[in-house]
Amino acid sequence: MRTRWRAGLAVVGVAFVLAGCSAAQEKSASTADSAGAGPVPAAPPQQGSGKTQPEKGKVAPPQPGATDRKLSRSARLELTAPKVADVVAQARGIAQGAGGYTGQESTGEELATLSLAVPADRLDGVLDQLSHLGSRLVKRELTTQDVTEQVVDVEARLATQRASVERIRALLARATSVSEIASVESELTSREATLESLQQQRNSLAGSVAMATVAMTIRNVATPPPPSEDRSGFLGGLAAGWDAFLVFGGGLLTVLGALAPFLLFLVPLGWVGWWLYRRRRPAVPSPEPGES
Repeated sequence: MRTRWRAGLAVVGVAFVLAGCSAAQEKSASTADSAGAGPVPAAPPQQGSGKTQPEKGKVAPPQPGATDRKLSRSARLELTAPKVADVVAQARGIAQGAGGYTGQESTGEELATLSLAVPADRLDGVLDQLSHLGSRLVKRELTTQDVTEQVVDVEARLATQRASVERIRALLARATSVSEIASVESELTSREATLESLQQQRNSLAGSVAMATVAMTIRNVATPPPPSEDRSGFLGGLAAGWDAFLVFGGGLLTVLGALAPFLLFLVPLGWVGWWLYRRRRPAVPSPEPGES
C-alpha cells in the first residue's frame, strides 16, 4: 500500500517538473522573438489621396509667401536743372498721372523742394521718370521699412479695446445710481479715447503702406556756354576786327549819349557868351586913304 502511494506521488512530482520546464521554455522563446523583431514599421501612406499625412508631433513649415508683409516705402531725389520751375511742374504732372498728389512745396529761382505721394506699387516707375528730369541726377535713395509687426499689434489691441468698450457700455446700461453712472461714463470716455487713438494709428500705418512718399530737391545750375569758334586765318581776323569795330562804335555811342544832355545846355550858353563878347569888343578903326 505504501509503495502505491509513493509511486503516485512520484508521478505527480514528475508532471509538475515537466510543466515548469515547458513554461520556462515558452517564456524564453517569446522574449527572444520580441528582442529580435525590432520596431514595428509604420503603415505606408494611403494611395490615391494626393497628400502625404504629416507625422504626429511635427508641425509643417509655413509655405513661402503665406504671410502678407506690410512694407512702408519712401524715396529721396536730388536734381540739378537750368530752370527749376519747369522741373517742378513736370514732377507734379508725373505724380498726378500715376494717381498720386503733391504735398508740401517750396519753389524759388535757385532752389525748390517738394513732397510727392504716389501709390506704392507704382513707386519704381515714378522714380525712373523723375530721375530723368533736369540736367543731372545728384542723388537717389530708396528706403523700405517692414511694419507688419506694428500692424498686427495695433489690430490685436484694437480688438481688445473694442471688447473692453462693449463691456463698459453693458455696465453703463445696468447702472442704477447717479454715482455708478458717472463713474462708468468716465471710464467709458477714457477707453473710447484709447480706441480712437488706436484707430488713427491703424489708419496711419495703412496710409504709409498704400502710398509711398518721394522727397525731391531741385537746384538751379547755369547752362554751360557754347564752345568757342575757331577764328584763325583771314576770315577769323576779319570777324575779330568787325567785332572790335562794333565794340568801339558801341562805346563811342555810349559816350555821346552820356554827353548829349550836357551839350544841349552848354552849346547855347557858349554861343550867347561868344555873341556878347563880340558886341562889347571895341571896333578897330580902319585906316584912312592916303595914310601910310
